[in-house]
Amino acid sequence: MKRIYVSDITLKAICEQDFSLTFREKLGVAEKLDMLKMDAIELPTLKSDKECEIIYRTIAESLKNTVVKVSVGTTDAEFNLALNCIKNANKSCLQVILPVSTAQMEYFYHLKAPAMLEKIAVLVKKASQASADVEFVALDVFRADIDFVKDCIAIAQENGAKTITLCDGEGSAMPSEYENLIKAVRPICSSKLYVETKNNLSMAGASAVVAIKAGADGVKTSAFGSYLSTALFAEIIREKKFDLDCECAIDICNAKTTINAISDIILNKQIVVQNNIEAGIINSSASMSEISTLIKQLGYEISDSDVGSVYEEFKRLTAKKEVIDTKELEAIVASTAMQVPSTYHLVNYVVNSGNIIPATANITLEKDGQKFTGVSTGDGPIDAAFHAIEQIIGHHYELDDFQVHAVTKGRGAVGSSIIRLRADGKLYPGNGVSTDIVGACIRAYINALNKIVYEEN
Repeated sequence: MKRIYVSDITLKAICEQDFSLTFREKLGVAEKLDMLKMDAIELPTLKSDKECEIIYRTIAESLKNTVVKVSVGTTDAEFNLALNCIKNANKSCLQVILPVSTAQMEYFYHLKAPAMLEKIAVLVKKASQASADVEFVALDVFRADIDFVKDCIAIAQENGAKTITLCDGEGSAMPSEYENLIKAVRPICSSKLYVETKNNLSMAGASAVVAIKAGADGVKTSAFGSYLSTALFAEIIREKKFDLDCECAIDICNAKTTINAISDIILNKQIVVQNNIEAGIINSSASMSEISTLIKQLGYEISDSDVGSVYEEFKRLTAKKEVIDTKELEAIVASTAMQVPSTYHLVNYVVNSGNIIPATANITLEKDGQKFTGVSTGDGPIDAAFHAIEQIIGHHYELDDFQVHAVTKGRGAVGSSIIRLRADGKLYPGNGVSTDIVGACIRAYINALNKIVYEEN
Protein backbone atom coordinates (compact mmCIF):
# COMPACT_ATOMS: atom_id res chain seq x y z
CA MET A 1 0.00 0.00 0.00
CA LYS A 2 1.43 3.37 -1.06
CA ARG A 3 2.38 5.88 1.66
CA ILE A 4 0.92 9.35 1.07
CA TYR A 5 2.63 12.27 2.84
CA VAL A 6 0.55 15.15 4.21
CA SER A 7 1.99 18.62 4.80
CA ASP A 8 -0.19 21.11 6.67
CA ILE A 9 -0.29 24.76 5.57
CA THR A 10 -2.83 26.13 8.08
CA LEU A 11 -0.44 28.70 9.60
CA LYS A 12 0.58 29.88 6.14
CA ALA A 13 -3.06 30.12 5.04
CA ILE A 14 -3.87 32.22 8.11
CA CYS A 15 -0.95 34.53 7.36
CA GLU A 16 -1.98 34.84 3.68
CA GLN A 17 -5.38 36.18 4.78
CA ASP A 18 -3.59 38.57 7.15
CA PHE A 19 -5.68 37.06 9.93
CA SER A 20 -4.13 37.78 13.31
CA LEU A 21 -3.69 35.09 15.98
CA THR A 22 -1.84 35.52 19.26
CA PHE A 23 1.34 33.60 20.04
CA ARG A 24 -0.59 31.20 22.28
CA GLU A 25 -3.19 30.60 19.56
CA LYS A 26 -0.58 29.90 16.88
CA LEU A 27 1.26 27.53 19.20
CA GLY A 28 -2.04 25.81 20.03
CA VAL A 29 -2.75 25.25 16.32
CA ALA A 30 0.74 23.82 15.73
CA GLU A 31 0.62 21.51 18.75
CA LYS A 32 -2.75 20.10 17.74
CA LEU A 33 -1.43 19.38 14.23
CA ASP A 34 1.64 17.75 15.74
CA MET A 35 -0.56 15.49 17.89
CA LEU A 36 -2.52 14.62 14.75
CA LYS A 37 0.77 13.21 13.35
CA MET A 38 0.99 15.40 10.28
CA ASP A 39 4.12 14.62 8.29
CA ALA A 40 4.99 18.32 8.15
CA ILE A 41 3.80 21.73 9.30
CA GLU A 42 4.67 24.75 7.17
CA LEU A 43 5.44 28.16 8.63
CA PRO A 44 4.91 31.51 6.86
CA THR A 45 7.85 33.24 5.21
CA LEU A 46 9.62 35.17 7.94
CA LYS A 47 10.16 38.90 7.57
CA SER A 48 12.31 41.24 9.64
CA ASP A 49 9.95 41.01 12.57
CA LYS A 50 11.54 39.98 15.87
CA GLU A 51 8.21 38.99 17.39
CA CYS A 52 7.35 36.61 14.50
CA GLU A 53 10.85 35.15 14.60
CA ILE A 54 10.49 34.31 18.30
CA ILE A 55 6.99 32.88 17.83
CA TYR A 56 7.89 30.57 14.97
CA ARG A 57 11.22 29.53 16.51
CA THR A 58 9.32 28.52 19.65
CA ILE A 59 6.81 26.55 17.55
CA ALA A 60 9.63 24.79 15.68
CA GLU A 61 11.31 23.79 18.93
CA SER A 62 8.07 22.55 20.52
CA LEU A 63 7.01 20.07 17.81
CA LYS A 64 7.87 16.45 18.60
CA ASN A 65 6.70 14.34 15.65
CA THR A 66 6.46 16.68 12.71
CA VAL A 67 8.88 18.13 10.17
CA VAL A 68 8.92 21.93 10.38
CA LYS A 69 9.08 23.58 6.96
CA VAL A 70 9.96 27.23 6.40
CA SER A 71 10.61 29.26 3.27
CA VAL A 72 14.08 30.71 2.76
CA GLY A 73 12.56 33.70 0.97
CA THR A 74 14.63 35.44 -1.67
CA THR A 75 17.00 37.66 0.34
CA ASP A 76 19.95 36.91 2.59
CA ALA A 77 18.06 38.38 5.55
CA GLU A 78 15.06 36.08 4.98
CA PHE A 79 17.38 33.10 4.49
CA ASN A 80 19.15 33.75 7.80
CA LEU A 81 15.83 34.21 9.61
CA ALA A 82 14.65 30.85 8.27
CA LEU A 83 17.83 29.12 9.45
CA ASN A 84 17.57 30.72 12.87
CA CYS A 85 13.91 29.65 13.13
CA ILE A 86 14.60 25.92 12.60
CA LYS A 87 18.07 25.58 14.14
CA ASN A 88 16.70 23.76 17.22
CA ALA A 89 13.83 21.94 15.53
CA ASN A 90 13.63 18.17 15.94
CA LYS A 91 13.06 17.73 12.18
CA SER A 92 13.19 20.52 9.62
CA CYS A 93 13.04 21.36 5.91
CA LEU A 94 13.95 24.51 3.97
CA GLN A 95 11.64 25.54 1.17
CA VAL A 96 12.44 27.47 -2.01
CA ILE A 97 9.12 28.93 -3.19
CA LEU A 98 9.03 30.57 -6.64
CA PRO A 99 6.57 31.02 -9.52
CA VAL A 100 7.03 29.19 -12.82
CA SER A 101 4.40 30.93 -14.96
CA THR A 102 5.51 33.77 -17.23
CA ALA A 103 2.88 36.10 -15.76
CA GLN A 104 4.06 35.73 -12.16
CA MET A 105 7.78 35.51 -12.95
CA GLU A 106 7.71 38.81 -14.79
CA TYR A 107 5.17 40.62 -12.60
CA PHE A 108 6.56 39.71 -9.16
CA TYR A 109 10.24 39.11 -9.93
CA HIS A 110 10.81 40.84 -13.29
CA LEU A 111 12.60 37.72 -14.52
CA LYS A 112 12.50 35.79 -17.77
CA ALA A 113 12.62 31.98 -17.84
CA PRO A 114 16.44 31.58 -18.02
CA ALA A 115 16.97 33.98 -15.12
CA MET A 116 14.34 32.17 -13.05
CA LEU A 117 16.07 28.83 -13.65
CA GLU A 118 19.30 30.38 -12.42
CA LYS A 119 17.54 31.78 -9.35
CA ILE A 120 16.05 28.35 -8.54
CA ALA A 121 19.47 26.74 -8.88
CA VAL A 122 21.19 29.30 -6.63
CA LEU A 123 18.56 29.22 -3.86
CA VAL A 124 18.12 25.44 -3.83
CA LYS A 125 21.88 24.88 -3.74
CA LYS A 126 22.28 27.40 -0.92
CA ALA A 127 19.46 25.72 1.02
CA SER A 128 20.85 22.20 0.45
CA GLN A 129 24.21 23.33 1.82
CA ALA A 130 22.46 24.43 5.02
CA SER A 131 19.92 21.58 5.37
CA ALA A 132 19.70 17.93 4.36
CA ASP A 133 16.01 18.34 3.49
CA VAL A 134 15.07 20.89 0.82
CA GLU A 135 11.77 21.37 -1.00
CA PHE A 136 11.16 23.31 -4.21
CA VAL A 137 7.62 24.72 -4.43
CA ALA A 138 6.54 25.68 -7.96
CA LEU A 139 3.77 28.28 -7.90
CA ASP A 140 1.14 28.82 -10.60
CA VAL A 141 2.05 25.66 -12.56
CA PHE A 142 -1.17 25.48 -14.57
CA ARG A 143 -0.41 28.78 -16.31
CA ALA A 144 3.17 27.73 -17.05
CA ASP A 145 4.69 26.02 -20.08
CA ILE A 146 4.98 22.31 -19.23
CA ASP A 147 8.50 22.06 -20.67
CA PHE A 148 9.61 24.93 -18.45
CA VAL A 149 8.02 23.25 -15.42
CA LYS A 150 10.10 20.15 -16.22
CA ASP A 151 13.24 22.30 -16.51
CA CYS A 152 12.52 23.85 -13.10
CA ILE A 153 12.06 20.42 -11.51
CA ALA A 154 15.25 19.14 -13.11
CA ILE A 155 17.37 22.10 -11.99
CA ALA A 156 15.94 21.94 -8.46
CA GLN A 157 16.75 18.22 -8.19
CA GLU A 158 20.25 18.73 -9.58
CA ASN A 159 20.95 21.22 -6.80
CA GLY A 160 19.62 19.12 -3.94
CA ALA A 161 15.81 19.33 -3.73
CA LYS A 162 14.39 16.19 -2.13
CA THR A 163 10.75 17.26 -2.56
CA ILE A 164 8.87 19.01 -5.37
CA THR A 165 5.47 20.65 -4.90
CA LEU A 166 3.19 21.78 -7.73
CA CYS A 167 0.68 24.51 -6.84
CA ASP A 168 -2.47 25.79 -8.53
CA GLY A 169 -2.18 29.52 -7.91
CA GLU A 170 -5.51 30.50 -9.45
CA GLY A 171 -7.57 27.64 -7.98
CA SER A 172 -9.15 26.99 -11.37
CA ALA A 173 -7.55 23.69 -12.44
CA MET A 174 -9.78 20.69 -13.08
CA PRO A 175 -8.98 17.18 -11.76
CA SER A 176 -8.12 16.07 -15.30
CA GLU A 177 -5.49 18.83 -15.48
CA TYR A 178 -3.85 17.50 -12.32
CA GLU A 179 -3.80 14.04 -13.82
CA ASN A 180 -2.15 15.26 -17.03
CA LEU A 181 0.39 17.36 -15.12
CA ILE A 182 1.47 14.55 -12.78
CA LYS A 183 1.76 12.07 -15.63
CA ALA A 184 3.86 14.58 -17.58
CA VAL A 185 6.40 15.33 -14.82
CA ARG A 186 6.51 12.04 -12.93
CA PRO A 187 8.98 10.34 -15.30
CA ILE A 188 11.62 13.04 -14.71
CA CYS A 189 10.85 13.62 -11.00
CA SER A 190 12.73 11.25 -8.72
CA SER A 191 11.93 13.36 -5.65
CA LYS A 192 8.79 13.18 -3.53
CA LEU A 193 6.07 14.86 -5.55
CA TYR A 194 3.37 16.89 -3.76
CA VAL A 195 0.34 18.78 -5.05
CA GLU A 196 -1.26 21.82 -3.42
CA THR A 197 -4.90 21.90 -4.54
CA LYS A 198 -7.31 24.78 -4.00
CA ASN A 199 -11.02 24.55 -3.37
CA ASN A 200 -12.26 27.58 -5.34
CA LEU A 201 -14.32 25.25 -7.53
CA SER A 202 -15.10 22.81 -4.68
CA MET A 203 -12.91 20.18 -6.32
CA ALA A 204 -9.80 20.19 -4.11
CA GLY A 205 -10.56 16.69 -2.81
CA ALA A 206 -11.27 15.25 -6.26
CA SER A 207 -8.12 16.88 -7.65
CA ALA A 208 -5.99 15.43 -4.86
CA VAL A 209 -7.40 11.94 -5.42
CA VAL A 210 -6.75 12.10 -9.16
CA ALA A 211 -3.20 13.41 -8.55
CA ILE A 212 -2.48 10.52 -6.17
CA LYS A 213 -3.77 8.00 -8.69
CA ALA A 214 -1.54 9.59 -11.33
CA GLY A 215 1.55 9.23 -9.16
CA ALA A 216 1.73 12.06 -6.60
CA ASP A 217 3.37 11.15 -3.29
CA GLY A 218 1.84 13.82 -1.10
CA VAL A 219 -0.71 16.59 -0.64
CA LYS A 220 -0.89 19.94 1.15
CA THR A 221 -3.89 20.42 3.44
CA SER A 222 -5.22 23.17 5.68
CA ALA A 223 -7.81 23.71 8.41
CA PHE A 224 -8.35 27.28 7.14
CA GLY A 225 -8.77 29.01 3.81
CA SER A 226 -9.55 27.82 0.30
CA TYR A 227 -7.30 24.77 0.28
CA LEU A 228 -7.84 21.02 0.55
CA SER A 229 -9.38 20.49 3.99
CA THR A 230 -7.35 18.28 6.34
CA ALA A 231 -10.56 16.77 7.71
CA LEU A 232 -11.83 16.04 4.20
CA PHE A 233 -8.62 14.33 3.14
CA ALA A 234 -8.61 12.23 6.30
CA GLU A 235 -12.19 11.16 5.51
CA ILE A 236 -11.21 10.28 1.93
CA ILE A 237 -8.41 8.03 3.20
CA ARG A 238 -10.74 6.47 5.77
CA GLU A 239 -13.37 5.59 3.19
CA LYS A 240 -11.27 4.93 0.08
CA LYS A 241 -7.82 3.75 1.23
CA PHE A 242 -8.28 0.30 -0.30
CA ASP A 243 -9.69 1.70 -3.56
CA LEU A 244 -6.75 4.10 -3.74
CA ASP A 245 -4.33 1.51 -2.36
CA CYS A 246 -2.75 4.14 -0.13
CA GLU A 247 -2.52 5.24 3.49
CA CYS A 248 -1.16 8.15 5.48
CA ALA A 249 0.27 8.72 8.96
CA ILE A 250 -2.53 11.05 10.11
CA ASP A 251 -4.49 9.90 13.15
CA ILE A 252 -7.63 9.34 11.08
CA CYS A 253 -9.86 8.55 14.07
CA ASN A 254 -9.16 11.89 15.74
CA ALA A 255 -8.74 14.03 12.62
CA LYS A 256 -12.23 15.54 12.60
CA THR A 257 -12.15 16.37 16.33
CA THR A 258 -8.71 17.95 16.09
CA ILE A 259 -9.53 20.04 13.02
CA ASN A 260 -12.78 21.20 14.67
CA ALA A 261 -10.74 22.30 17.70
CA ILE A 262 -8.41 24.30 15.42
CA SER A 263 -11.40 25.80 13.62
CA ASP A 264 -12.83 26.82 17.02
CA ILE A 265 -9.62 28.71 17.82
CA ILE A 266 -9.96 30.65 14.56
CA LEU A 267 -13.74 31.12 14.88
CA ASN A 268 -13.48 32.36 18.48
CA LYS A 269 -10.85 34.85 17.37
CA GLN A 270 -13.14 36.08 14.60
CA ILE A 271 -16.04 36.44 17.06
CA VAL A 272 -13.90 38.43 19.50
CA VAL A 273 -12.72 40.74 16.72
CA GLN A 274 -16.28 41.22 15.43
CA ASN A 275 -17.65 41.91 18.93
CA ASN A 276 -14.95 44.51 19.51
CA ILE A 277 -15.75 46.14 16.18
CA GLU A 278 -19.47 46.23 16.96
CA ALA A 279 -18.62 47.81 20.31
CA GLY A 280 -16.52 50.40 18.50
CA ILE A 281 -13.27 49.01 19.93
CA ILE A 282 -10.27 48.17 17.74
CA ASN A 283 -7.41 46.34 19.43
CA SER A 284 -3.79 46.98 18.51
CA SER A 285 -3.48 43.34 17.37
CA ALA A 286 -5.97 43.88 14.51
CA SER A 287 -4.52 42.80 11.17
CA MET A 288 -4.48 44.81 7.96
CA SER A 289 -7.23 42.56 6.59
CA GLU A 290 -9.41 43.28 9.63
CA ILE A 291 -8.77 47.01 9.35
CA SER A 292 -9.63 46.86 5.64
CA THR A 293 -12.88 45.04 6.45
CA LEU A 294 -13.77 47.59 9.12
CA ILE A 295 -13.10 50.49 6.76
CA LYS A 296 -15.56 48.93 4.31
CA GLN A 297 -18.11 48.42 7.12
CA LEU A 298 -17.80 52.12 7.91
CA GLY A 299 -18.80 52.81 4.31
CA TYR A 300 -15.49 53.80 2.71
CA GLU A 301 -14.13 52.45 -0.55
CA ILE A 302 -10.39 53.08 -0.66
CA SER A 303 -7.50 51.60 -2.61
CA ASP A 304 -5.14 48.90 -1.34
CA SER A 305 -2.34 51.45 -1.07
CA ASP A 306 -4.57 53.71 1.03
CA VAL A 307 -5.44 50.73 3.25
CA GLY A 308 -1.71 50.24 3.75
CA SER A 309 -1.26 53.91 4.68
CA VAL A 310 -4.19 53.78 7.11
CA TYR A 311 -2.81 50.58 8.68
CA GLU A 312 0.64 52.15 9.16
CA GLU A 313 -0.93 55.13 10.93
CA PHE A 314 -3.14 52.76 12.96
CA LYS A 315 -0.06 50.82 14.16
CA ARG A 316 1.72 54.06 15.00
CA LEU A 317 -1.24 55.24 17.06
CA THR A 318 -1.80 51.91 18.84
CA ALA A 319 1.88 51.79 19.78
CA LYS A 320 0.97 54.58 22.20
CA LYS A 321 -2.46 53.28 23.25
CA GLU A 322 -3.67 49.67 23.23
CA VAL A 323 -7.07 50.29 21.64
CA ILE A 324 -8.77 52.94 19.54
CA ASP A 325 -12.43 53.40 18.65
CA THR A 326 -14.09 53.58 15.25
CA LYS A 327 -14.30 57.38 15.40
CA GLU A 328 -10.51 57.54 15.70
CA LEU A 329 -10.17 55.12 12.78
CA GLU A 330 -12.40 57.38 10.70
CA ALA A 331 -10.14 60.31 11.58
CA ILE A 332 -7.16 58.28 10.31
CA VAL A 333 -9.01 57.48 7.08
CA ALA A 334 -9.96 61.13 6.59
CA SER A 335 -6.44 62.43 7.19
CA THR A 336 -4.46 59.62 5.54
CA ALA A 337 -6.46 58.01 2.73
CA MET A 338 -7.78 59.34 -0.56
CA GLN A 339 -5.51 62.37 -0.60
CA VAL A 340 -5.87 64.23 -3.91
CA PRO A 341 -4.75 67.50 -5.50
CA SER A 342 -6.95 70.40 -4.36
CA THR A 343 -9.39 71.84 -6.89
CA TYR A 344 -10.92 74.32 -4.43
CA HIS A 345 -8.79 76.41 -2.06
CA LEU A 346 -10.14 78.42 0.87
CA VAL A 347 -9.28 82.12 0.44
CA ASN A 348 -11.19 83.62 3.38
CA TYR A 349 -14.39 83.41 5.33
CA VAL A 350 -16.50 85.67 7.55
CA VAL A 351 -19.16 84.11 9.75
CA ASN A 352 -21.58 86.03 11.98
CA SER A 353 -23.97 84.52 14.49
CA GLY A 354 -25.73 85.36 17.69
CA ASN A 355 -28.88 84.67 19.69
CA ILE A 356 -30.74 87.63 18.18
CA ILE A 357 -29.56 87.47 14.55
CA PRO A 358 -29.60 84.65 11.98
CA ALA A 359 -26.24 83.03 11.31
CA THR A 360 -24.65 84.21 8.05
CA ALA A 361 -21.51 83.10 6.23
CA ASN A 362 -19.49 84.83 3.51
CA ILE A 363 -16.94 82.44 1.98
CA THR A 364 -14.49 82.92 -0.87
CA LEU A 365 -12.93 79.93 -2.64
CA GLU A 366 -10.39 79.82 -5.44
CA LYS A 367 -10.53 77.42 -8.39
CA ASP A 368 -8.15 77.47 -11.35
CA GLY A 369 -6.96 80.95 -10.38
CA GLN A 370 -10.49 82.40 -10.20
CA LYS A 371 -12.17 83.47 -6.98
CA PHE A 372 -15.80 82.68 -6.20
CA THR A 373 -17.83 84.02 -3.29
CA GLY A 374 -20.92 82.57 -1.67
CA VAL A 375 -23.13 84.19 0.95
CA SER A 376 -25.82 82.30 2.85
CA THR A 377 -27.73 82.01 6.08
CA GLY A 378 -28.24 78.85 8.07
CA ASP A 379 -29.24 77.17 11.30
CA GLY A 380 -26.02 78.14 13.07
CA PRO A 381 -22.63 79.30 11.77
CA ILE A 382 -21.47 75.91 10.45
CA ASP A 383 -24.72 75.23 8.60
CA ALA A 384 -24.50 78.72 7.08
CA ALA A 385 -20.90 78.07 5.99
CA PHE A 386 -21.82 74.79 4.30
CA HIS A 387 -24.71 76.47 2.45
CA ALA A 388 -22.33 79.20 1.26
CA ILE A 389 -19.94 76.60 -0.15
CA GLU A 390 -22.83 74.81 -1.89
CA GLN A 391 -23.87 78.14 -3.41
CA ILE A 392 -20.37 78.46 -4.92
CA ILE A 393 -20.16 74.93 -6.33
CA GLY A 394 -23.82 74.83 -7.38
CA HIS A 395 -24.44 71.41 -5.88
CA HIS A 396 -25.77 69.91 -2.65
CA TYR A 397 -24.05 66.82 -1.23
CA GLU A 398 -25.60 64.76 1.55
CA LEU A 399 -23.83 65.29 4.86
CA ASP A 400 -23.54 61.74 6.16
CA ASP A 401 -21.60 62.48 9.35
CA PHE A 402 -20.08 65.46 11.12
CA GLN A 403 -17.73 65.34 14.11
CA VAL A 404 -15.84 67.99 16.04
CA HIS A 405 -13.35 67.45 18.83
CA ALA A 406 -10.43 69.23 20.48
CA VAL A 407 -6.91 68.12 19.56
CA THR A 408 -5.18 70.13 22.27
CA LYS A 409 -6.26 71.43 25.68
CA GLY A 410 -6.78 74.91 27.04
CA ARG A 411 -8.47 78.09 25.83
CA GLY A 412 -6.37 78.13 22.66
CA ALA A 413 -7.17 74.50 21.85
CA VAL A 414 -6.83 73.33 18.26
CA GLY A 415 -10.07 71.90 16.92
CA SER A 416 -10.39 69.02 14.46
CA SER A 417 -13.41 68.30 12.31
CA ILE A 418 -14.30 65.13 10.39
CA ILE A 419 -16.86 65.47 7.58
CA ARG A 420 -18.37 62.65 5.54
CA LEU A 421 -20.06 63.67 2.29
CA ARG A 422 -22.03 61.17 0.23
CA ALA A 423 -21.96 61.38 -3.57
CA ASP A 424 -23.51 58.70 -5.81
CA GLY A 425 -23.77 56.38 -2.83
CA LYS A 426 -20.07 56.61 -1.96
CA LEU A 427 -18.62 58.24 1.16
CA TYR A 428 -15.84 60.81 0.99
CA PRO A 429 -14.15 61.76 4.28
CA GLY A 430 -12.66 65.18 4.91
CA ASN A 431 -10.47 66.40 7.74
CA GLY A 432 -9.86 69.98 8.86
CA VAL A 433 -7.82 71.46 11.70
CA SER A 434 -7.88 75.02 13.01
CA THR A 435 -7.86 77.02 16.25
CA ASP A 436 -11.26 78.26 15.03
CA ILE A 437 -13.75 75.37 15.14
CA VAL A 438 -15.85 76.90 12.34
CA GLY A 439 -12.71 77.19 10.23
CA ALA A 440 -11.90 73.52 10.95
CA CYS A 441 -15.36 72.50 9.70
CA ILE A 442 -15.03 74.59 6.55
CA ARG A 443 -11.61 73.08 5.79
CA ALA A 444 -12.96 69.56 6.38
CA TYR A 445 -15.85 70.16 4.00
CA ILE A 446 -13.50 71.47 1.29
CA ASN A 447 -11.16 68.51 1.84
CA ALA A 448 -14.03 66.06 1.23
CA LEU A 449 -15.34 68.16 -1.68
CA ASN A 450 -11.96 68.06 -3.45
CA LYS A 451 -12.00 64.24 -3.29
CA ILE A 452 -15.43 64.14 -4.92
CA VAL A 453 -14.42 66.59 -7.66
CA TYR A 454 -11.18 64.73 -8.34
CA GLU A 455 -12.96 61.39 -8.76
CA GLU A 456 -15.74 62.90 -10.90
CA ASN A 457 -13.14 64.33 -13.27
